[in-house]
Amino acid sequence: MGAVRILIVEDDPRLARLVQRGLTEAGHAVDYARDGETALVRLDDTAYDAVLLDVMLPGRDGFDTCRELRRRGAWAPVLMLTARDSVEDRVRGLDCGADDYVVKPFSFAELAARLRALARRATTARPTLITVGDLVLDPAALAVAVSGVLVELSAKEFAVLEALMRRPGQVLSRGQLLEHAWDHGYEERSNVIDVYIRYLREKIDRPFGRESIETVRGVGYRLRNRD
Repeated sequence: MGAVRILIVEDDPRLARLVQRGLTEAGHAVDYARDGETALVRLDDTAYDAVLLDVMLPGRDGFDTCRELRRRGAWAPVLMLTARDSVEDRVRGLDCGADDYVVKPFSFAELAARLRALARRATTARPTLITVGDLVLDPAALAVAVSGVLVELSAKEFAVLEALMRRPGQVLSRGQLLEHAWDHGYEERSNVIDVYIRYLREKIDRPFGRESIETVRGVGYRLRNRD
């Protein structure tokens, strides 16, 4: 699974922080909502690749939140999280539109594996490899090669490059690149994108005598379409 954008909906801030930290360290962009109403606002504004949804929420519970997001046409995969392990609760969650179910307490490894499976299921139309000229990116293996030579990238470098490679020849603003690779904690005026573009040029361009990432002044960046 390449870098994806995940929404955690959980009213236990300690648990939410732990899960958010683990997923962020794995290279994903992770946002957090403490209740169902906030989650629905986030889902209206942002296209998430997966939603981790607690059942026991203040106000609108997880079942009703899931039912409402499906009614609104949001079809991001939903992994429900609950302390209740009865068959009835699991059936109720699946019937309201959830895709999978994890019972507390859980291991982070299992949670991450289930999220990876859901993201794969939701993106089966994505190509196995993304190729732009002699640049090849493998989202599943988190691998990048230039002219057949493997290049080691950090998770965030990979996420920024993936965003550019999915739209070769198209100018992406710093805000668009931030949205793909970071959560709402970063603001568009941050220069973090400029820093990571510099890192990418040092790894995929300079060593190979190429200039594939172009700066469009006042707008953003573009990956040159060598096809």
